[in-house]
Amino acid sequence: MTKHAIEVRPTKPFADQKPGTSGLRKPTKTFKTDQYFENFIQAYFNDLAETSKGVQPTLVVGGDGRHFVREGTRIIIQMAAANNVNSRFSITKKKKRNFLR
Repeated sequence: MTKHAIEVRPTKPFADQKPGTSGLRKPTKTFKTDQYFENFIQAYFNDLAETSKGVQPTLVVGGDGRHFVREGTRIIIQMAAANNVNSRFSITKKKKRNFLR
């Protein structure tokens, strides 16, 4: 078994972070600055810990394959492990389709 170093990072509230998908409507550069993305994801893990009532929730991570998807998915998986989320992960790559516009 591989041991991983635990890294604790300070966080702070961001006034413009909103729950739900509306909170994700930010430029990629916003998510890459000052622990913004990590803070956003940790808020979901904190809520799950409080509301799941001992039931193991299912975590689904998806994206459209454009900006920050790989890096963001890696961060979410690492944070899930740090929050003791016991899950199986399925990572798939969807082929691009050509749509008529």
